[in-house]
Formats: sequence, C-alpha cells, structure tokens
Amino acid sequence: MKHAINLTSIILLAVLFSQCSEKKGTSKEAKTIMEVTTFGINGTVDPLDFKTRDAQIETNFTSKQPGFIKRQSGINEKGEYVVIVFWESQKDAEASMNKFMSDPSVADYAKMINGSTMKMERYGMDKTFNADKSEFVEVMTFNLKPDTDIDSFDTLNQKVETDFTGKRDGFLQRLTGVNEQGKQAVAVYWTTKEASDASINDFMADPTAKEFMSKMDQSSMFMGRYELLPFHKSKKEKVIALLNSFNTGDQTPISYINPQKYIQHNLDVADGLTGFGKLMKNAPEGGFKAKVVRAFEDGDYVFTHTEYDFFGPKVGFDIFRFENGKIVEHWDNLAPITPPNPSGRTQLDGTSEISDRDKTAANKTIVKNFINDVLLNHQNEKITSYINPEKYLQHNSAVADGLKGFGEAMEYFAKNGLVMEYDKVHMTIAEGDFVLAVSEGKFGKGDPTAFYDLFRLENGLIVEHWDVITTIPAKSDWKNENGKF
Repeated sequence: MKHAINLTSIILLAVLFSQCSEKKGTSKEAKTIMEVTTFGINGTVDPLDFKTRDAQIETNFTSKQPGFIKRQSGINEKGEYVVIVFWESQKDAEASMNKFMSDPSVADYAKMINGSTMKMERYGMDKTFNADKSEFVEVMTFNLKPDTDIDSFDTLNQKVETDFTGKRDGFLQRLTGVNEQGKQAVAVYWTTKEASDASINDFMADPTAKEFMSKMDQSSMFMGRYELLPFHKSKKEKVIALLNSFNTGDQTPISYINPQKYIQHNLDVADGLTGFGKLMKNAPEGGFKAKVVRAFEDGDYVFTHTEYDFFGPKVGFDIFRFENGKIVEHWDNLAPITPPNPSGRTQLDGTSEISDRDKTAANKTIVKNFINDVLLNHQNEKITSYINPEKYLQHNSAVADGLKGFGEAMEYFAKNGLVMEYDKVHMTIAEGDFVLAVSEGKFGKGDPTAFYDLFRLENGLIVEHWDVITTIPAKSDWKNENGKF
C-alpha cells in the first residue's frame, strides 16, 4: 500500500507538471524562467519534517540539475506552501521535472504533498534573480482585461516599481513576466515580512498602483505572500526556542511575546512582560533550566511537556496562545519531580513521537467525552469505552499501569477519606494522538485543584496517561488577576 500511495502522488505530480511542460512560446525577451508551485501538505505530515525534507530536496536534487539558478520554499499564514525555482531556460526546467518524476529518492517528498491542492506554472521573467538577502516574497499572477493594450501595460507595470515599490524600505527586487497564454506574473522580494506588511495599505492607495490593478481581470488574480522557510519559525518552534532560552540566555525568543499583550495565568507571576522579566531577575544562581520533552501545536495554541529546574526539579505543562504570530497568553501547571511509580514509569518518560495527525479532532472529542462521562459524571461502566483495558500505561507517580492500577488508586482514596473530583473541563487541545485536558476540581482533602492530563490514544482508545496536579492558591496570594484558567 505504501508504494501505491507514493505512485499515486507521483502520477498527480506528473499530470500537473506535464500540463505546464507542454506549454511553448515563452517570451523571447525572458531573462530567466520562474517556476511557481503552490500546494498544501497532507494532514498526517509534520510541518517540521516537511521543512527538513524540502531543504534536502533542494540540496540533493534540484540544485544539481543543469540550468538551475535558485530555489526557494515559503509558507503563508494559512500554512500553504510555495516553491519557486528559477531556471536558465524552459528546456532546463522541463528536463529537471522529467528526471524528478523518475527518481525514486524523491518519492517520499511527493507523498507529503496533497496533490489535489497543487498548481504549477512557468513564466518568462524580465530579470535574473538577485535578492539573496530576502526573507519574504509576494507572488501575484493574473490575466489582463481583454481590451488592455499590452505595450501600455508593460510601461505601467514598470512604473509601479519606479514610482512606488522600489522606494519602499526593505524592497530588494521586483520581477515581472508572462507565460505563452499571456498570463502575467509579478514577484516582489522584501528583506522581511514586516517590510512587506508596511507597504500593503499604501500600495492600495497609490494612484499608479490603482491604475495597475484596474487592468487586471480580478476573477483570475492570485496573490500569495510567503515567508521563506529558512527564516520561518512555526508557533511550536517559537515556544521551544523561548523555553530553551532559559538554558542559553538568548534574548531573541523574547521577541516572540507580544509586549503590549501578555496574559499570565501562572498565579505566582505578575501579568505581562514585566512579570516575566521580574521572574527571570529573581532566578537562583545558575538560572532556570528547561528540557522540552514533548511539544504540540493546535491552531493558535502550543503546549509542551517539560522537565524544569525551576526552584528545584519539576515537571510542567505549559500552554501558549498566539495572535498574529506573537504569544499573547500563557497557562501552566508545575509539580516536583517524584520517584518512578509502582510500574517503574516516570512523569516524563514514554513515547514522544506524534502520529495520527488526521485524527486530532476525533481524539479530542473522545477525551472530552471520557472526562465528562467518567470523571465528572462517574459513569464508571463506560470506562472501557474510553480506556484500552489491555494496554493503559500510567505515568502518574502514585498509580500503576492498567485499569487495575486506576481502580486501586480510587479505592485507596475512598478508604482514606480523600477525593479526586473533576468539576469542569476548561480546555482540550491536541495534536494527532496526544490530547491535553485542563480541568478544575478538588483533590486530596478537597483543596481547589488544577488537573492537567495528557492522554495518548490508539485506535480510538486511551492507552497512555501523564498528569500534573497542583493546588490553586488562595486569591489573596495571586500576583495577577487573570485566574488559573
């Protein structure tokens, strides 16, 4: 089956690319050929794995082909990708694609791509690429309105650069081109995304730009804005870098936090960057240490499972929420590191590899239902509908593996007048087979408690569990007013 899937992906690529390679008659004035491929990756693929493999494709395959000039891969804010390759000629581009289709070493890369989302076009461009310092590119393609005079449009097209784009801070290069059907392409390279962002509103109000846009058939227009992959950090990468900065002292990751809005739910830390900075200043000699064991991304949220040296050895879950690429909110739950549990498992060991990314939503629903049915409403007869009775690996420091270990722990609590009550689920976030649930309740002698439970699922059943359980301090002791949840 694996080979069949790879073959299907290659066939999809071949069909799409052959449609383009049949095109002839690119402008004789072209200085270079720009090949633009847009696509999404399959839901089962880790974007970090794709980023690594994409770089290998460039190094090991594309850059070694005759006529190769430059290859760039980028990603937009929706997670859509572009690969732009500049070639010396149409013939070189076609030869490379034909070789790509028959090379088994790239089949795994083809499998990562969602073939149904892919589109590829080639354009003869008016300049040779010369923007090596770029971190961000805008790509626009469009047809002209039927009554447009091509010579007048070409003059107007160049005027956009001389009158507006070329005068903007951070501008590096603007290339224009056309394919044999007369479809136009514009690629604009900027030093950074911020430089591109700063030009957009002014561009739409500029008289020359307005005239330029009026010549386009709006129904045919495509606009893509991409951060080039070597400079792009995913939300997960930003969080890992921020936590790792405890070890390195690197100040760069602080820039990933929004300085105007940082809502803190750790009740021992004051709100905003001021509170974060004060915490760091009060660090013990040698500072804090953090080792991220697991990291997950779910939309605007990233959550981590981390081993800390934070006023002593601790285990912690951290949740970060992003807006517009910046961290704006943080929750956590930390507890001391304890010895292995009765089954010899620790609070942090076990698998960390993420699978079943296409089942993220379904697994999240299963965990929500488990907590509501079993932990909140005590419908214990349903427990085997949620937990695998043959395989349940337990990382709670006091509980053994299996449903037997779970039952013995509950029996101990009952005999000793202790409680473990779940009153409300505040949040469930997930990636693939891992789901983190954040709940509020009571524990031990009835103390107000925050439960952070990480579950791993296989085939619709929970098979592994980690947790951090902490008492919620009295409100008089809070250093911010945001609450634990």
